[in-house]
Amino acid sequence: MSPEKTPQTMKAATAAKKLGIYLPAAPAEFQEGPVTRATLNQLLESPPEWLVHLRLHGPHPREVMARKLGVSISGLARAGVTDALTTEEITALLKAPPEWLVVERKTQADVRAENRRVKDIKLGKAALSDD
Repeated sequence: MSPEKTPQTMKAATAAKKLGIYLPAAPAEFQEGPVTRATLNQLLESPPEWLVHLRLHGPHPREVMARKLGVSISGLARAGVTDALTTEEITALLKAPPEWLVVERKTQADVRAENRRVKDIKLGKAALSDD
């Protein structure tokens, strides 16, 4: 007989990142201990009310804030945005964008355009080498 397997666990910070939530805003019982893979899967399949609320209203982690604002995480840092923002605060920034947001969104759009251009060149070279 093989020994019983111990459940795979992860730190609360890792689980929060996988769930897309800001860890300090999560309930204390979630923050305090390790999270098992089974618990994470259960939270993903049928999220409790606190998780649904955090995902909808925030505060949000930097990755989510950057995606919602259409900027990079570095752009948030350059702008001095260090605190987690709620959905309401993000919406207010999008409705009346400050100068830093306009600049960072343009920078992000330029980076994406350049990445597309480079990818198209690589695809063109690959197609030529296949012929």
